[in-house]
Formats: sequence, C-alpha cells, structure tokens
Amino acid sequence: MSLHFSVLASGSTGNAIYVETDEHSFLVDAGFSGRQMEALFQKIDRKIENLNGILVTHEHSDHIKGVGVLARKYDLPVYANQKTWSAMEGLIGEIPTEQKFTFDMETVKSFGGLSIESFGVSHDAAEPMFYVFHQDNKKIVLITDTGYVSDRMKGIISNANVYIFESNHDVQMLRMGRYPWNIKRRILSDVGHVSNEDAAVAMSDVIGDQTKRIYLAHLSLDNNLKDLARMSVTQTLQSRGLIVGESFDLYDTDPKIPTPLTAV
Repeated sequence: MSLHFSVLASGSTGNAIYVETDEHSFLVDAGFSGRQMEALFQKIDRKIENLNGILVTHEHSDHIKGVGVLARKYDLPVYANQKTWSAMEGLIGEIPTEQKFTFDMETVKSFGGLSIESFGVSHDAAEPMFYVFHQDNKKIVLITDTGYVSDRMKGIISNANVYIFESNHDVQMLRMGRYPWNIKRRILSDVGHVSNEDAAVAMSDVIGDQTKRIYLAHLSLDNNLKDLARMSVTQTLQSRGLIVGESFDLYDTDPKIPTPLTAV
C-alpha cells in the first residue's frame, strides 16, 4: 500500500501538510484562507473534497485559519484534542457537532491500514500536539512548534522514514532582529520554537537506519533563510557523525509552494 505526502506550505505565515494512502487522505492544519488552501491542493493535483479529515495541532492562527471554512464548505471531519477545541472556539466559526471529533494526546487512531499517533510538544498553546503516520512499517513524523525536543518525544519519533522537522530560526538573526524583546524571549523559550542548531541536535538523536528524507519546516520569515538553515543543520549533524547525502537527504519547505507529492 502506498503512503504519500506533501508539505503544502510551511513557515511563520501559515502551515499545512497533506498525507495520503490508497484508501485515506488527511490534511494536518490549514493555516491559510479557504481560497489559498484550494490553490495549494490544485498544485499537487488533489481535491479537498476527497479528504477524510483535518487534523489540528494547536489553535494558533498560522495553523487554523482555514479549518472552519474548509470543514463547512466540504463537510469534513475535524480532529483535535478537547483543550484545543475549547481554545479554537470563536476563532474558526461554527462547525456542526457531527463533524467535530476528539483526538486525545498520546493516543492512536486507525483508518484502515493507516495509524495516526498523537504526541505532545512544548509550545505556548492550550495542548499542542503533533502526529506520526504509520503504515506497513513506514513512518512519517511531523514535529514543529516546540521549544525543545524532550527524550519522551524522541522515543516516539525515532527512526522515521521521513521527518518534517521544525528549523525555525537562526539565534543570531533573532537576537539582532527587529522583534521586541518579549517576543524574542518567547521564541527562545522552552515553549517557543527550536533553532536551526537545536533542531539538528535533536535530529541526530532520532535519525535511524530507515531515515531517508528530512524536511526543514516552519522557517521564520524574519529570522531565518533556507540556505542558512540547511547549512547550519548540515554542519551540526556532521559534527555529530551524520553526513547529509549519504543515507539521508535534507529538503526545503516553502511558505507558498508545495513540495512534490512524494512516496515514502
């Protein structure tokens, strides 16, 4: 059975990830307007109406902007934990009760041969969590919006075939940049976002024999650059004995352009 994915868009302005099997397809977050989401789906030649649901990670606007619009227009189920549902109230508009589903943290839901595992992260939201997609011993990990990667998280996400991994900022760019200090402090905190170097250190602890592709995601528009993120991650991994291009490769994501629909 096939397992495919595309990072439809990723960055501080919005996030959306698509995962499909032969039988099911899911959207993780919809951080753009309905019209923008439709345009992103067209670019990968897929239709929103064919989705089996939207999985929400947390209630920040760059992850939920289009959730309500898409759910209502296309009659889609939406999955989130109870604290996130409460935090989204008033942000995404009314969704019919029969389309609202609870997906608790640290649980697994199965859809045919596809299992989706949720796990908690450290971020300043009500109860933020991300997802691992399992099928036929294949594993896709989505992990962004976390201030650090704990040993518990590492145990859950270890040895995936594919990582879509936060590489949010360059610390020096952030410290020297235009943000007010309270925002800089929030980003640098344990409930903010991981830097390029910290992301690479965490990656070095979870990369395994199965790992083939790592996508650097949720890059800050103001405090990072694709080339800088790739260089920093590559150098840090190399310092820990992992050489990009040998058993695995690094890939960019973009705030507006989907990555190609790719088989795991």
